[in-house]
Amino acid sequence: MKRIMQAALLVLCGLGLLHVSLFTDVCLRYVKEGMRPLLIASGIVLLMLGVAAAVLDRVRDHPGEDQGQREEQGHEHEHEQGQAHGHGHDHSALPRVAWLLLLPALSLLCYAPPALGAYTASRQPAKPVTHTQDFDPLPRTSPLPMTLSDFTSRVRQDRGQAIRGRAIRLVGFVTPGGRDGGWDLTRIILNCCAADAQSVKVRVYGGPALPANTWVAVTGTWHPGGELGTASAPVALDARTVTKVARPSNGYQDALPLG
Repeated sequence: MKRIMQAALLVLCGLGLLHVSLFTDVCLRYVKEGMRPLLIASGIVLLMLGVAAAVLDRVRDHPGEDQGQREEQGHEHEHEQGQAHGHGHDHSALPRVAWLLLLPALSLLCYAPPALGAYTASRQPAKPVTHTQDFDPLPRTSPLPMTLSDFTSRVRQDRGQAIRGRAIRLVGFVTPGGRDGGWDLTRIILNCCAADAQSVKVRVYGGPALPANTWVAVTGTWHPGGELGTASAPVALDARTVTKVARPSNGYQDALPLG
């Protein structure tokens, strides 16, 4: 790989990072919002390194000296190249495998993989429930907006059974599956990036059959089974209404939707 191509590859990688982190929100498919400044800084560094490499390479190829010196250096360079070829090595070039770096660089600029969704959630267990000892009284709002984690904790740990009979509103995306006629309302949580993603799921019974990854707001009541407030209670909802909604801006958090 020639030096100019090495510089071009660095520039492409830098532009790709800036494209997904500075000029678009694509990076939020893979990392948390707090990681964006680091991606922007990395893109700027790669871009500057590529430009600097190209400038230095041009200076080496066209130094400020007379033609005789350039010709003499040219002969010396050819002699060194001949020696290198004679030994079967060219230490000025990178291995051919370095060309593989071109693929992720172009993918960042031309095609970005989709966000994590139903495919990922269907292949991993639900996130363990955080143990909670005390629960605050629930507001009288009806339907009551809750996060999937809060609903799970109330179902499995709230001995006061505060959600019994209450109309609950949850927001997430559709993960099909199961033989009991239900589907999973899901949120994926990132602690840092897509590599440590965990899913939170609530089983939903009723409502229309919607495609995977469709974001919906579900209003319903707890699906009876086991003893509410214990580990025997199913984390499930009997849906009254299922409405399509836009993916919230905080889609990688198990939080009440924003915007």
